[in-house]
Amino acid sequence: MAENTSTLTRRQLGRYLRDAREAAKLTLSQVAKVMEWGTSTLQRIEVGETAKIRLHDLDKLISLYEVDDHWAVTLRAMAQQAAVKSWYHEFGSVIPEDFRLYVDMEYNARIVTSFQPDLVPGLLQTRPYARVLTSDAYPDDDEDKLGGRLELKARRQRAITRDINPIQFNVILGETVLRRVIGGPKVMANQLEYLATAGTRPNISLRVLPFSAGMPTGRQTGPFVILEAKLDSRGEPAEPPTVYGEGFSTDMYTEKSDIVESYASAFKTLQRVALDEVSSRQLVREAAREFL
Repeated sequence: MAENTSTLTRRQLGRYLRDAREAAKLTLSQVAKVMEWGTSTLQRIEVGETAKIRLHDLDKLISLYEVDDHWAVTLRAMAQQAAVKSWYHEFGSVIPEDFRLYVDMEYNARIVTSFQPDLVPGLLQTRPYARVLTSDAYPDDDEDKLGGRLELKARRQRAITRDINPIQFNVILGETVLRRVIGGPKVMANQLEYLATAGTRPNISLRVLPFSAGMPTGRQTGPFVILEAKLDSRGEPAEPPTVYGEGFSTDMYTEKSDIVESYASAFKTLQRVALDEVSSRQLVREAAREFL
């Protein structure tokens, strides 16, 4: 459990420390000066980007923020848990730095909601389909590094196939996904058959937005993912929902409630005009047969 939740714990610890600082009415610069840090160091701790915080430094923050003894014990325990490396660290450099946060959030999610207008999402890609995309994205990779990237994707996919508490994955695919040829007819036929079969799993809702639906949002949204965290011991989400948008040169993460709500609203709009699950599977299978 610790291996899968260390980054989540680190972000929670950072959030609690930020809340404690704000409750103490201290600014980032004031605290950084006392700690003899740069302001950016404290910022990284508060957003969970720092791999480890020394207990000596944590105790100094606890004293500075006048955290009560009971809560201080909790914060120290979280800091120790956060220091444990997550499972994906074994993949080292095959994970782009800006994608590590997503991998952790996805693995620790309770619900993942996604719109993918152009490509099969990583959680549902077959290895041959993924291999074509990955080798095109990283043409300088040798066979070992390419294999590492593919194995990472396979490990991510366990989150929707595991027997205990699999992720609820709600995805809408643009019909383009069924028509865009990745890797040739055989690769596409196998990929689409896999999609149709995956859509029968109880934790996967797979629907297709047909060409005939037009542009229901009135504008292009691009691919996006909404990640909802697992519940804590009180039955509350461990973290607020986060929207992830993958870009060509940079990725976007936000948990700002108004932005998250706008994406959730866009997904609901797409749902209203997408084919239902049964009709979607039928269309996917028909498209698969066209590649045979």
